[in-house]
Amino acid sequence: MTELHYLSAVELVAKIKAREISARELLDHYLARVEAYNPALNAIIWMDPDGARARATAADEAQARGEDLGPLHGLPMTVKESFNLAGSPTTWGDPALADNVTETSAVLVDRLLGAGAVVFGKTNVPLNLADWQSYNDVYGTTNNPWDVTLSPGGSSGGSAAALAAGLTGLEAGSDIGASIRNPAHYCGVFGHKPTYGVVPGRGQALPGGFARSDIAVVGPLARSAEDLELELDVVAGQDIFDAAAWRLELPKARKTALKDFKVAVMLSDPLAEVDQAYQDRLQNVADQLAAAGATVSDVARPALDHSRAFEVYIMLLRAATAGRASVEQLDFFEQVVADTTPDDPSYVARMARAVLMPHREWLKWNNEREAMRYPWAEFFGDWDILLCPAATSAAFPHDQAGQRHDRVITVNGADQPTTDQMFWAGYPNMVNLPSTVAPAGLTRDGLPVGLQAVAAEGEDKTSIEFCKLTAREIAGFQPPPGYD
Repeated sequence: MTELHYLSAVELVAKIKAREISARELLDHYLARVEAYNPALNAIIWMDPDGARARATAADEAQARGEDLGPLHGLPMTVKESFNLAGSPTTWGDPALADNVTETSAVLVDRLLGAGAVVFGKTNVPLNLADWQSYNDVYGTTNNPWDVTLSPGGSSGGSAAALAAGLTGLEAGSDIGASIRNPAHYCGVFGHKPTYGVVPGRGQALPGGFARSDIAVVGPLARSAEDLELELDVVAGQDIFDAAAWRLELPKARKTALKDFKVAVMLSDPLAEVDQAYQDRLQNVADQLAAAGATVSDVARPALDHSRAFEVYIMLLRAATAGRASVEQLDFFEQVVADTTPDDPSYVARMARAVLMPHREWLKWNNEREAMRYPWAEFFGDWDILLCPAATSAAFPHDQAGQRHDRVITVNGADQPTTDQMFWAGYPNMVNLPSTVAPAGLTRDGLPVGLQAVAAEGEDKTSIEFCKLTAREIAGFQPPPGYD
């Protein structure tokens, strides 16, 4: 039988509502695991056990009165540090914000609490959420439960590590450059990047931040695809300014059996070569999909230039995050622009041009992005899912030296700039598409890797349903060794 802490959130809530376990007992179970295993992982970096116990007790008392607090009744869970949670610090890993204790909670957090969740802690991030690792000078480094010498991913690295080690029942993260998807992939759990705008991001921001960021979304991480859907149903919906005139109704999944899905498979790309051990796991998934009766193609693609799409994504991404640049960083970018040509294809040159571009130029890039939505829509007129990697390799060793754009990882025995992996983040991301990452099995080295299932805009439940089915029939969540 699956250990209690590794049950899905759906199963845990069912046990609470059936009175097989109390919310207080389940919370104490997770708190004991945090005490035992978190010191080696540093995934959960802030907790309020007393407040959580009070909320769990209130959930049990409500149940005794016959009251149902909602679909997350009594569920112990954590959220990414970047979400405002009343009474907790929100630092984004910046020591200058170490005392930034907020009085209000993010919309997503309020909706989780309103559905009955018991939020007992927050999980680690990189500085300004700007790395595929999770370390900062406020809380230190988070380790991967599968191998503590490896990164758990970022920026929702603490979220995925806590789930994989069985330290929490459910999680919430954010994603602008695979920050939900790559930690799920590296740690062997599930993550869903919603369609842009489906879940309000208000309250997941630095102090004084109110404008909605381009490309960025917030969404669920979990140990099952069923849990992704459970949380998405809780947190999705219009925000305050939309409520008078708009309603969100996500369509049901296109298909409900693997044999009925039409799946285009993309194992690698010259712009971001994928490690062969990872490709092998994705090919195994594709083979099993075909054996199950699904229509599978390894050549079907949207009719667009991949290289140009990658460039458009990087320009829009780095423009979207430009507001966080310090004076020193702006000076650096100005020097980069002065030292490079306007068509320099390097990541750092594109980043510098993007950070410094005038709004008139941004409008041109944005218009090109909008044009790219049409070939994607045409593609999804014929195909249900694009199955592709979430990154270029399994989890890689910690590397905190220098700047991210100067670091490399090993892919197929050769050095690859870590920023090349941004291709797999942006290919679906900049054009608003939903994508779900689910386990695809273990590599020959015993590390988890994930499949990325991309669906049509607004069809979040199709990618989630597809991952429900692959988890049941091909590969699902496996606990890392050593966390019994």
